[in-house]
Amino acid sequence: MSTTTSTTKTILRAEGFSCPSCVAKIEKQVGRLKGVESVKVHFASARVEVMHDPALATTEDLVAAIAKAGYTAKAAAF
Repeated sequence: MSTTTSTTKTILRAEGFSCPSCVAKIEKQVGRLKGVESVKVHFASARVEVMHDPALATTEDLVAAIAKAGYTAKAAAF
């Protein structure tokens, strides 16, 4: 079994979502990306945690997917 895929955790801050159904839209959109293993949106803190393979899904791809869902996001330092 090869373990060549490296999974990394990226935390983004999202803006513009105001209801729990917005969370599902973001999780669905980001979850569709190739290389994304899991997406967890923290509604109260507007944090989006994504476990992904950066070779397949870059941070820019994640931000673009959130934008496609209708929200603004940027990489967070924490």
